[in-house]
Amino acid sequence: MTENGMGLEHKFCRADSVLTVTDGTRIEGYASLFGKVDQGGDVVQAGAYARSLKALEAAGRRVKMLWQHDPAQPIGIWDELREDAQGLYVRGRLLSDVAKGREAAALIEAGAIDGLSIGYRTKRAEKDAGGRRLLAEVELWEVSLVTFPMLPDARVGAKADDPAETLLREMAEAFNGARHVLTGDRARSETNLRQD
Repeated sequence: MTENGMGLEHKFCRADSVLTVTDGTRIEGYASLFGKVDQGGDVVQAGAYARSLKALEAAGRRVKMLWQHDPAQPIGIWDELREDAQGLYVRGRLLSDVAKGREAAALIEAGAIDGLSIGYRTKRAEKDAGGRRLLAEVELWEVSLVTFPMLPDARVGAKADDPAETLLREMAEAFNGARHVLTGDRARSETNLRQD
């Protein structure tokens, strides 16, 4: 879980068998799975998105589909977001008239992009006896297609001792630190590096 300049946290859901593309532009899968403990010690509980989805619908607004959590790069439209027994199901379409939308479709089809990551704010959470944060209610802002997830440890089905996973985590941390330096957020970058 990380926060960006908007104060949003991110969680990554690896798309192995949960993200599919049809007709080159239509995508569907699970952006979040319930009851899974991520490496950060968080567990999204069933029903965590219900109030947020209801409020968005009542206001006539949509959860944004972004590229790499960048609010300046919307790449498509989420036509359906709903909770079911497994998690947060999403269905939408990449916009082929947008260059990044076309790129995303090609990268997904080639297997270079394989996951979704949510941007949210925690509204209600508590710690369990094991110290895990149980997310009972979150305010969902966006669901992104990502190359390097902001939280690589939160991959669904990842093994903590997987060497490939460790390499990806280190690459993502370096990428995140470089992004902060390039955007002028040096203090945050130095803080992130000190925490490692």
